[in-house]
Amino acid sequence: MTLSRKSRIRIGSAPDSWGVWFPDDPRQVPWRRFLDEVSESGYDWIELGPYGYLPTDPDMLRAETERRGLRVSAGTVFTGLHRGPAVWDETWEHVSRVAELTRATGAGHLVVIPAFWRDDKTGEVLEDRELTAEQWRQLADGTERLGREIRDRYGLRIVVHPHADTHVDTEENVARFLDATDPDLVSLCLDTGHYAYCGGDNVKLIETYGARIGYLHLKQVDPEILAAVHAEDLPFGPAVARGVMCEPPSGVPALEPVLDAAQGLGVELFAIVEQDMYPCPPDRPLPIARRTRAYLRTCGA
Repeated sequence: MTLSRKSRIRIGSAPDSWGVWFPDDPRQVPWRRFLDEVSESGYDWIELGPYGYLPTDPDMLRAETERRGLRVSAGTVFTGLHRGPAVWDETWEHVSRVAELTRATGAGHLVVIPAFWRDDKTGEVLEDRELTAEQWRQLADGTERLGREIRDRYGLRIVVHPHADTHVDTEENVARFLDATDPDLVSLCLDTGHYAYCGGDNVKLIETYGARIGYLHLKQVDPEILAAVHAEDLPFGPAVARGVMCEPPSGVPALEPVLDAAQGLGVELFAIVEQDMYPCPPDRPLPIARRTRAYLRTCGA
């Protein structure tokens, strides 16, 4: 049987798949090794990861990626826009630095991750798990403002990333967020693993809100570990350390139907592999990355 190629899907990987969560951490692989190994694994695209992990000098970053045959698809920022206008200046100071570097690489997207309601390492509860109606309004207004400013100043498109232990997580909350925001300003980065982690049906979301899907993160969760994580109400960081995010195709959701649904949207989409593994032994990521890239080829991507 000949596999139909997902011609509209651009496959890449990210520092996250090499156990990188922070700009600088002795348990993480050096950035040159990451670039070498992601290229060796057969990927053409990468994300910037945490700002400061890869070089922030645009010329240096461009030279290092180009000589390995790599291109940048997006930068990533963390925001707490549900807290209202009081956090805008601090948010913009961070976001604008990342946006400037992202634009300089030739990328077109900025992945926006909402603030965690509990610390992802210690589990300390930082604020209520549920937003009030006013906080939802502030989140929508602030995200639209961010989308407009990023578009007008940097020519980038923001894609908001539903994430475990944030307020944009479940099917209900993702739908509420999308329904409250302007499609011209705000798109979604659908992370298949996080959405499944929070009980969502990825294919259903693509079929229901297809026009809002602007970017994909490909990830799977181990259903047995996930059940224990939920039973213990474990924070996201310890859940990752336990192995809740697993190597495809051993987990859920099945990625081929997701890629089929995404291909059916009729638009070009990045699909960036992210297997959360912080912390992990330095020799672990490369073999997994190679196997994952080979697996995605069997899915036509």
